[in-house]
Amino acid sequence: MAEEGDAPVILSNAPGSFSRSVLAERHPALIKKVRDAFPYDPRRHRALDALLSQATEGVVEPPDPDAHDHDMWEAWSREYIGLSWFDVPFLWAESYFYRQLLAAVGYFEPGPWQGIDPFRPFKQAELHTEEAAEELAALDALARRPLDEQRQALLLGSLWGNRADLGFAVGGGPAGAADSRLVADDSALLWSLLPEGGAATLCLVADNAGRELLPDLILIDHLLRHRHAERVVLHVKPCPYYVSDAMTADVIDCLRHLRGAHGNAAEVGERLWAAMGEGRLTVRAHTFSCAPLPYAKMPDDLRQEFADADVTVMKGDLNYRRLVGDRLWPATTPYEERTAYFPGPVASLRTLKSDVIVGLDARTEARLDAEHGRDWRTSGTLALIQARR
Repeated sequence: MAEEGDAPVILSNAPGSFSRSVLAERHPALIKKVRDAFPYDPRRHRALDALLSQATEGVVEPPDPDAHDHDMWEAWSREYIGLSWFDVPFLWAESYFYRQLLAAVGYFEPGPWQGIDPFRPFKQAELHTEEAAEELAALDALARRPLDEQRQALLLGSLWGNRADLGFAVGGGPAGAADSRLVADDSALLWSLLPEGGAATLCLVADNAGRELLPDLILIDHLLRHRHAERVVLHVKPCPYYVSDAMTADVIDCLRHLRGAHGNAAEVGERLWAAMGEGRLTVRAHTFSCAPLPYAKMPDDLRQEFADADVTVMKGDLNYRRLVGDRLWPATTPYEERTAYFPGPVASLRTLKSDVIVGLDARTEARLDAEHGRDWRTSGTLALIQARR
């Protein structure tokens, strides 16, 4: 197995790099978006201004000594204090930015803003779009298709999330057409890990809330209903993270949205609501889910949970970065090699939105480089399904 030192860690100090654009452009824009979404008081405005200045022009400052999670973040940040945000690992800088953004808006502090999700308006808006309604309505047509077509359409819907292809998948497109944007497709292996009637335990580590979480839940319903899984553990974040990452409250919002829909979508919502009450679907929010660390450093209790599962499915780009390591691996590095430490079978459903990628064959990489330059790694227009036993 290749050691982490064999590939450079991704920083944000290279001009023109994707990671630099996140810190220099996306984070300032997000601060403004959050500020505009709530009537924060002057103290909160000053804290947001200070974070903007620190993250774009200053250096990493230590966590507040009175913070509830000071000891954890003090240990995680010790070697980066005093450095430019652009000179520390990209994964760490992003995570610390969101931790400090929550502090700036008073999320952790006793008072009127405690526990108020600063990203909730954006998550809620996604649930009530015309596109989301069309995707739920497509379930009625999908229910008339053969089961093998249903399950593959639902898997692709979960993969693409808020670029959902469920409507495409049931709209009469040629079989396999959706696969043309997959740079790797281990879906057959994934389904072999979840055979019908196998009574498996599945851990699904969620990514985004809103319109992306809906197809995740619909896929979970199919897996439970057709006994590809006897039990599903849905891992979400314990606090707001990365703008739209799902928390327990977002799961409940989505279930209520499904139950209030029409046709097959409403039936899915009722079944999932009942599954939670029966313990066949459980929600888990582990503290490590918001850690600035790769899964290779997961604590023992989380490692045991994944070991006890028959398969763990990691959704989204951030989970992929944490799973394989946020480094510039050669794209041909085997997925099996980078996930060898993981305590059980694991799969990734991911649209490509960052520089990290492994598990490609050399011919595919050369074709993508020739057609798109390096932009194919970050555009979100391509995706992958990777798995290993």
